[in-house]
Amino acid sequence: MRKLLPAVLLFMMSLSSPAQAEDALAEFQALKPEIAIKLAQETMNACRDMGFQVAVAVTDRFGNIQVLIRDQLAGMHTPEIAERKAWTAASFKSDTQTMMEETQAGKPQSGVRFSEKAIMVGGGLMVEVQGSLVGAIGVSGAPGGIEDEKCAKVGLEAIEDDLPF
Repeated sequence: MRKLLPAVLLFMMSLSSPAQAEDALAEFQALKPEIAIKLAQETMNACRDMGFQVAVAVTDRFGNIQVLIRDQLAGMHTPEIAERKAWTAASFKSDTQTMMEETQAGKPQSGVRFSEKAIMVGGGLMVEVQGSLVGAIGVSGAPGGIEDEKCAKVGLEAIEDDLPF
């Protein structure tokens, strides 16, 4: 019986390992590249229709760039700003217009402005599916963050049918 005990213990441990392994892993959803490209393109087109030349950045849920496009006459600073807006929206799980308002000097959250990559300017939005963050979008180049955000919202509306909202 003593010789069987290690074999029995090993067998029992192997039965519990898959459940433990599943508990050790996180599952998440992310935008497919095709949808991220469509979101960026539709957003840029919306800005063009409004008369603005912009850059558009789409990130995954972790703030990593999936797509970055710049219209031909958009300022040279716009790609960096668009990326930072998308990163900020993904990182803080909030639109950047709200972040701008909530992080003003003297407000409890003002310290996040010291994050080097964060930018507190309107134009960054989260991409959510069924209550989960799947990505973010940032737009830069329209005359103000509110206009950047309007373009992003049009882009988000364009991909609604592609996602299970």
